[in-house]
Amino acid sequence: MRIVIAEDSALFRQGLSNLLEDAGHEVVAAVGNAAAALARTRALEPDVLVCDVRMPPDLTDDGARAAVLLRGEFPRMGIVLLSQHMETTHTARLVPGGYFAYLLKDRVLDVNEFLETLRRVRQGATALDPEMVVELIGAARTNRRVEALTAREREVLALMAEGRTNLGIAQRLWLTERTVETHVGNILAKLELPVAPQDHRRVMAVVTYLQTQGSN
Repeated sequence: MRIVIAEDSALFRQGLSNLLEDAGHEVVAAVGNAAAALARTRALEPDVLVCDVRMPPDLTDDGARAAVLLRGEFPRMGIVLLSQHMETTHTARLVPGGYFAYLLKDRVLDVNEFLETLRRVRQGATALDPEMVVELIGAARTNRRVEALTAREREVLALMAEGRTNLGIAQRLWLTERTVETHVGNILAKLELPVAPQDHRRVMAVVTYLQTQGSN
């Protein structure tokens, strides 16, 4: 996998480069600001961009804004945003297209899980950090549609947001796959999502949380 890293901390950037190269991936560029991330990604067209949300020049959401621009140019390039805090404004725009993950930086320490997330993102999946999902679910309970979800349905939705399949959710929650299918159907119905292929509706369910959080 060919990867561009955009991270302003030189120490973290080097550590991430070493981790990925040790796992057999090719880090084609490692840069420290959003402008360089845009330039190198456009020039090299990597399989995946791993990008910090907060980078120079503004040290606000420069990385996330760069990711949104690049998504429009490279819709099938994997994008993994890393952050020490939640940013939902731009994240909500990136989730629907797939090929996307949002992880808290501490998640990189679980090397096997991080590498598995990269693999799934490269294949078109969407994955959100579990801690982020928990916070979004708590914040979203003021939404009428969200209030209709049971505690178990919220657990299932949290795992959907991590990019888990019905089988993966069943194994995590010690449920049958048929039971998970029922919960997913109830979630989609309660969130009043428009008719669409189920995979797309699963992503829209996650976006519902993100948009609710962004409006609070």
